[in-house]
Amino acid sequence: MSVGVGDRAPDFALPGTGGREYSLGEYRGRPLVLVFYPGDDTPVCTKQLNAYNDGLDQFRELDAQVLGISAQGIDSHDAFSDKHGFDFPLLADTDKTVASAYGTLGPIGFPRRSVFIIDREGVIRYAHRAIAGLTYRPVSELVNELEAIR
Repeated sequence: MSVGVGDRAPDFALPGTGGREYSLGEYRGRPLVLVFYPGDDTPVCTKQLNAYNDGLDQFRELDAQVLGISAQGIDSHDAFSDKHGFDFPLLADTDKTVASAYGTLGPIGFPRRSVFIIDREGVIRYAHRAIAGLTYRPVSELVNELEAIR
């Protein structure tokens, strides 16, 4: 069973870019935009994460932190992040435990492009899981959702 709006966000602790581990708990008290994406340096993922990076000022104005999560390892994330200059962490969910907890794995075990907004208390306030990963949720939609839980 996957989590949805109104559920407590599943806890996690994952290694990420910047040479450290990131956890859900460290963001308690501020909104979190959790972005599950299928793969580093793939066309749609690159476009999506660049769009979110370009919109970081809008997220920061609402005190929201963006975190990207995919199944690639730290070396891949570091290269992808350095190449595009992402100013938010990419986390390595190599065993797909976190993707599974959030219900983002497709029928054959590949992560689906998904976005969750978690409020200051750790409750999911927005959840979108793509069926086909050819599009992604725009910054404006996510900002509107963040403004609604302000």
